[in-house]
Amino acid sequence: MARHSGPPRAADPLPGLSNADLVAFADGRLEFNNREDAAGGLGPIFNRNSCAACHVQGGIGGAGTINVTRFGRTTNDIFDPLASLGGSLLQNMSIHPAAREVVPREANVIVRRQTTALFGLGLIEAIPDETILAGEVAGKPDGVLGRAAIITDVTTGDERVGRFGWKAQQATLLAFSADAYVNEMGITSRFFPTENAPNGKADVLATHDRVNDPEDTIDPVTGKADIDHSADFMRLLAPLPPRALTANATAGQALFTSTGCAVCHTPSMTTGVNVIAALSEKEVALYSDLLLHDMGRLGDGIVQADAGAREMKTAPLWGVRVSAPYLHDGRAPSIDAAVRAHDGEGLASRTRYTQLTAAERQQLIEFINSL
Repeated sequence: MARHSGPPRAADPLPGLSNADLVAFADGRLEFNNREDAAGGLGPIFNRNSCAACHVQGGIGGAGTINVTRFGRTTNDIFDPLASLGGSLLQNMSIHPAAREVVPREANVIVRRQTTALFGLGLIEAIPDETILAGEVAGKPDGVLGRAAIITDVTTGDERVGRFGWKAQQATLLAFSADAYVNEMGITSRFFPTENAPNGKADVLATHDRVNDPEDTIDPVTGKADIDHSADFMRLLAPLPPRALTANATAGQALFTSTGCAVCHTPSMTTGVNVIAALSEKEVALYSDLLLHDMGRLGDGIVQADAGAREMKTAPLWGVRVSAPYLHDGRAPSIDAAVRAHDGEGLASRTRYTQLTAAERQQLIEFINSL
């Protein structure tokens, strides 16, 4: 892969990668772009036929306006994902009309989830669990708490701190990749060897599942399966470079702190020692504490992994300028609207924001758009 001398651009590899890592990045990008078909294991139910179909804004690996649907049933504050009926994720496409899923009538919680950006995820993966756990400190202002999502990493069986997904439901990029392959494309792997049955109907699955599971297997030559290549691409993908701060953005940076935004949107963390030099002991300007917070009415009502119905992971703000619309369901067409929708642990910060002058709010937004 050709190198360039300037700062990273959208969809570039991390700077400072070895030749072997650059080859892994290029191979991963090919797989990320690859369009799956039924002969290769796509479906029988799925949401899209490639990773790149959803992750496209600002360059391959970016966010996207494609939403998926989550559903379930809440009774007396107890959430049921309706797993026996295909929940909590709806797959809205199928390789045959007879296998098409629908939201079951039993569901009384139906929400959208927007595609997240993948830029810089290898740096986030390289942040030690202990660093994230250190953010669970008492005495934060405004009643802000925040807690780490503790999950079992399917790739190792280890208990880890979750950090990927709206609910911090995955801890490693290989698990994140494998989860996306089975749930978004219907492709089983060594970590998720069981196919999703359309609305839980085993007979429909048996009729339309055309490829033996697991469908994604390790190539004896490379020692990797498709999920490994996709994880390589995400791990080695550079974050978007921040813009130079204008005078207004500099003023907005101070307001970002004084309004309390930085309490949850932690400006930076540092990676641990890593076998990949480009990921080792690096500052990560992610603007997130990677913790779950009770977001009140901004919660999506879905219980997933360790996250409760009202809890959402603090969304990293780096690269946010190319990820409109905003929030987990894309309800906010602007950063201003996204801030005004904050609730729960974000309510006090939202209130301070609304009390700023119009000029000050614009300065804060200009700073966020520089990230």
